[in-house]
Amino acid sequence: MLFGKEHVRRYQETDGAEGHDWNGTTVLILTTTGRSSGLPRSTPLIYRRDGDSYVVVASKGGADEHPQWYRNILADPEVGVQVGGDRFTARARTASPEEKRRLWPVMAATWPQYDEYQARTDRDIPVVVLDRAG
Repeated sequence: MLFGKEHVRRYQETDGAEGHDWNGTTVLILTTTGRSSGLPRSTPLIYRRDGDSYVVVASKGGADEHPQWYRNILADPEVGVQVGGDRFTARARTASPEEKRRLWPVMAATWPQYDEYQARTDRDIPVVVLDRAG
């Protein structure tokens, strides 16, 4: 099973032929700019489409702090996204409360552990919408 940096590497090398379909769900690669380093940071994330946008969850397994990639988008919302062989620039934004109420059940149906992760923490786990640029 692919995980972490190996997942990113194989996904990028194969245009998602390896790594897009993962554990019964689908994964994209999100590339943010490190808020301290300024370097590109790529993360595999479970996603779903919402119209023309892509939706991901900043769960970090229910940890009490946000994942680094989410902190990075708060500092710089311009991101790179790869879905299979499609690579594009997007603007990341935290879903509004209304959007989250609609999108959370969709994401939890995709990956039921999200409900378990939310139960583990007092942190409100953000849902993030990736809107294609241009």
